[in-house]
Amino acid sequence: MTEVKTVKISKETYARLSEIAGELQMRLKHPVSLDEAMRYLFTLKGKGVKITDLAGSWDVSEEEVVEIKASLTESWKKWILLGL
Repeated sequence: MTEVKTVKISKETYARLSEIAGELQMRLKHPVSLDEAMRYLFTLKGKGVKITDLAGSWDVSEEEVVEIKASLTESWKKWILLGL
């Protein structure tokens, strides 16, 4: 049997870890314990995870893409460039 230890963490840390476990559960399609979520986070350390690693991970419809682009275009019109 695996030896277990008790660790004190803040409510905020517990909530965030629970969110991560939930996200993993949705991705892996099986129940994920907080222990498994922490082990997953440990595997990310030192891997140099980059924003480009997320490319293609967002499941979005064509309608949502059009809506996002329209919203960005409208917002960009309101930008004021200073110092130019």
